[in-house]
Amino acid sequence: MIVVTGATGNIGRVLVRRLLAEGAAVRALTRDPARAGLPAEAETVRADLTGADALEPLLAGAEALFLNLAAGGDHAAAALTEAAVRAGVRRIVLNSSMAVTDTPDDDAHHIARLHAGLERAVRDSGLEWTFVRGGNYATNALAWAPAIRTSGVVRDAHPDARGVPVHEADLADVAATALLDRSGAHLGQAYLVTGPAELTVAQQVAEIGRATGKETRVEQISEEAAAEAMAGPHFPKEAALELVRMFGRTVDAPAFPVSDAVEQITGRPARTFAQWARDHAADFS
Repeated sequence: MIVVTGATGNIGRVLVRRLLAEGAAVRALTRDPARAGLPAEAETVRADLTGADALEPLLAGAEALFLNLAAGGDHAAAALTEAAVRAGVRRIVLNSSMAVTDTPDDDAHHIARLHAGLERAVRDSGLEWTFVRGGNYATNALAWAPAIRTSGVVRDAHPDARGVPVHEADLADVAATALLDRSGAHLGQAYLVTGPAELTVAQQVAEIGRATGKETRVEQISEEAAAEAMAGPHFPKEAALELVRMFGRTVDAPAFPVSDAVEQITGRPARTFAQWARDHAADFS
């Protein structure tokens, strides 16, 4: 049995289907099973990881756990790690972040600090572990969908900021390989998982235009305005501004190299952003 947290998220939903296709028994955790829309073959279980309910029953009989900080926050993820030890879970595959560098810089960056702390908790648990360090998710581009649908104009502080966007299906495939691994080849590994090519924000917007047949462009705005637009109830403006400024630094040099981890782990090349845009064209139409 493999337990998947964040089962209705972008990565989790694909991961559930991938694991089922491989013949694995899957317990998918979600706040609202009635609206989850997951395959009937999965055991879909109601779970509010931020609540006061005991966590061990969610993990009963499980051999492995896919842990996603986004499913309940860092405190919930740490508590679930402790519960996994008590429940006899053998392995954790953590959806971490490429912001983690295993250097003192991790303590100076909001996103790196959260994920590095959780990585430490998983390491200290004594369980088998694999870290999937993504972060420049292609699905971040879905934030542009309302603007592209209405005007085709995306407003961004750094149109020339560079990244290597990764398809959520590739992250799910890497996670599935680690969860199902019987050879031990992926134990104790922290994989930097990227897409196959570096692209600027403007190039990504143009790819979405090609996939949808819409005329698209990027209009530059201030870092302050970009942070205001990004901030929300669970993402303070200070953290958003830190992220916007980090993107700005990639105009002159990419923050991360292109990784071949997807091909090395799954045996096939990473999906391109153009393919992601085609897969999600309906979201922008």
